[in-house]
Order: sequence, then C-alpha cells, then structure tokens
Amino acid sequence: MAVPRSSHSAPTASLSESRAALLKRAARAAMDYLEHEDTRSVAPSPKAVNALSVFRGPLPPGPTSAETVLHLLDEYGSPATIAKTAGRFFGFVNGGCLPAALAASWLVSTWDQNAAFFVQSPTAITLEEIALEWVREMLGLPVGTGGALVTGATMANFSALAAARHTICERAGWDVEADGLFGAPPITVVVGEEAHASVHKALSLLGMGRNRVVRMPVDGQGRMRANALPHLDDRTILCLQAGNVNTGAFDPAAAIIPAARAAGTWIHVDGAFGLWAGVSPEYHRWTKGFEQADSWATDAHKWPNIGYDCGIALVRDPSTLQAAMSMQASYLALGDHREPADYNPELSRRARGVELWAGLRSLGRSGMAEIVERTSEHARRFAAGLKAAGYEILNDVVINQVLVSFGTPEKTLATIARLQAEGTCWCGSTVWQGKTAMRISVSSWATTKEDVDRSLAAMLKAAQG
Repeated sequence: MAVPRSSHSAPTASLSESRAALLKRAARAAMDYLEHEDTRSVAPSPKAVNALSVFRGPLPPGPTSAETVLHLLDEYGSPATIAKTAGRFFGFVNGGCLPAALAASWLVSTWDQNAAFFVQSPTAITLEEIALEWVREMLGLPVGTGGALVTGATMANFSALAAARHTICERAGWDVEADGLFGAPPITVVVGEEAHASVHKALSLLGMGRNRVVRMPVDGQGRMRANALPHLDDRTILCLQAGNVNTGAFDPAAAIIPAARAAGTWIHVDGAFGLWAGVSPEYHRWTKGFEQADSWATDAHKWPNIGYDCGIALVRDPSTLQAAMSMQASYLALGDHREPADYNPELSRRARGVELWAGLRSLGRSGMAEIVERTSEHARRFAAGLKAAGYEILNDVVINQVLVSFGTPEKTLATIARLQAEGTCWCGSTVWQGKTAMRISVSSWATTKEDVDRSLAAMLKAAQG
C-alpha cells in the first residue's frame, strides 16, 4: 500500500533548499571578508561606523527575509568591524581565531547544542572534558585538577574564587551557598597593586568587595614584592598574577607560595594569558611555582587563539568548584557523567569546548609553544625598533607586551590617535605607574614578521607627526 505524500513535503524541500542557499551565501561573505583582510584598514572608517545607523529604528511589524538580513549584516556590519584577523591588531591581549577553531565554530552553530548536560550533547561534553585535560597538561597543573569553560577570564576568576569562598566558609562551619554572606565569617583577600580589573570585578560579584582587599606593593614591573607579604591564614585568599596586562610580568610565585601554603591560605592565580608561557621551553621559567596554587583562571581566546568566547577556570580540588556552582531540581537527575552545569555559572551555554578541542588538536603542544615564542619575538622586535628610534620602552619585555612612551602624555596620545586613524595597525593607550604609554600586545597566530615591520614603520611615521 502506498504511503500518502505529506502535504508538507514540498514546503519542507523548499525550506531546505532555501536554507542551503542562504548558508552558501553566508560562507561566501565570510570568505570574502577573510580574503580582503590584508588590504583593509584595521580600524573601520568613520563612514563605515556612521553607516551602522541603517540598523537603527523600530522592529519591523512583519518578517524580513533571511537573505535581506544577511545582506544588511555583510553590507553594513562587516565594514564596521575591527580587522583582527589580519594579524596587525595589537590594542588588547586578543588572539585571532585559528582556522580549525573557526571551522569548528561554524559547525557548533549548526549543531545548536546546549553544553550543560551529557544527555543534551554527548559530543560537546566529551570534547570539553578532553580539552580541559589537555589544558591541564599543557599548563603543568596537578593531576586531578578540574574545571569549567566559561565566557572569559572575568567569569573564570569568579568561578575559581567562588570555590575559594566555599572552602574557607566551610572550614568555619558556614554554608555560604545556602546562607549567604550575612553573618558569615570574614574572609581576607590579598591582591597586588597591579591586579587586573577582572579580579576586582569577580570579588565584587561574589560579595567580597573591591575596596575590602589588602593591596600588596609591587615593583616597577608590577610584580608583588615577596618581602611585603601581609599576615596570611586559613581565612585568606591570595590572588597572584601570571602575566601583567601592561608589562607581561609575573609575580614571584616560587618565593611567595610556600609561606602561603604553610599558612593554609587559598592561592588563586589570574593568568589570563601569561600561564600559557608555561607551554614554551623558552618561557616556562616565568610560570615556575604557579602550579602549587589552588586555582587558576585563564583564557583560550587570548594566546591559544581559539576565538570568542572561551575562558577557563581550573581548581586543584574540583569538588570545591562543584559545591560552589551546582544546582538541584527534580528534572536535573540526569546520570553519572560529569555535568558541566555543576561546575560553572551558566546552565545554558554554547559548546565552546568543541572549538577549544579543535584548536588545541590542530596545534598540538609544539604548535602552542610556537605561538607563544613567535609572538614574544615579535614583541621584542617592536621594542628594539622603537628604542632604536629614540623612544622610551617602559617595561622589561619578558613575553608579548610592550609599553612605549613617545615623550609627553600629549605627544604619546597624539601618536596613538594618528596611528589608529592611519589604519595599518591598531594600538591603544594605557597609564603605567604614572606614565602615559602606547601598549602593544602581540597575541595573534596570524601576525608575521612582515606585519611587525609594516606596523613599526607606521608607528614611527605617526610619532613624527
């Protein structure tokens, strides 16, 4: 007996064909964007930025075709982006996106997975577990260390510090997740004077406050002074830094951590990009001692070049992270697998572990080390060229960060403005211990020696006015 054809067969086929055509157009637009990355200005033109006004206005009363939506995005959105894929964006510690990670990102969006529970996406959860273990191995952290993939270093710091807060309160007989901080035993938090703003934000979100911290003095590179440690005990969280966002400098972990461990202090490391120096035979000396900490925060969208967004929280005893982050509901009794939702703040979450797995698999350990070493070499080349031209380098260039002063604050800021407007590359400004500087952060896998030379020439021209 013949099966009647569904009355929806033709529309379904038409829908499938239409979707395929749309995705092919999107792929062509993406390829066109990448193929022209080397010839466009890194910063968008004022005309392109002003054209974004086309997106403004009330929501249309009826549908708009997907083709029209895509056209608007490509025609007006693409020209107003920052061209970070070309390898000449040095404004922040932003990596590029490795080809394998980019391709995986396309596939992840197609899969449309919620990477919260194994039952929702076995592939996503399996690849996330593998990627987290690879990260642990590359960073040289203790066996058994576990963690979570979050949006970035801010949430990685938040998650790891939540585990610290849980542990300290539990020691005192207080259930902070159930009873909150009202009446809870006090917690002392020690940070360096040059701690990153993301640490302070995480502390504020956790109810421990930006202003209640004990600030340790630092040296001219932003490193904690090991001889200035305050009183530490088992009610204290000590936040160290691996890679200052301005200078690239590392706190002297090997000199500080033994005393902190002896006091029972929870030791946390903010290592958004600097921890990855440990993968490199040339630079791993800077990360010596950090493996003795209790928790770590880092980013995969910085030096690993995985693409946005991908932060990583790691904890020596992952059960403390689970205790701080897990939730219960009758419909969440799902199985015996490790469930990512029990280890991070989000319940609905992108399958970013797939992209992390793809990028790390494509690099291997040697590829990751090569990115660290090559970009750090590029940074030294920038510093040498600028110093030879008579400009002041304000930091010891230990990894991928360079601070340069072109004279007075006014001259330095004017140089930066001219450089950004010219478009060959993009750098931003900072104030380092009272001195205005241009900051050069070399983090992208795509940056070549030719990119450095071309950008250096543009910097020197901008400095001449």
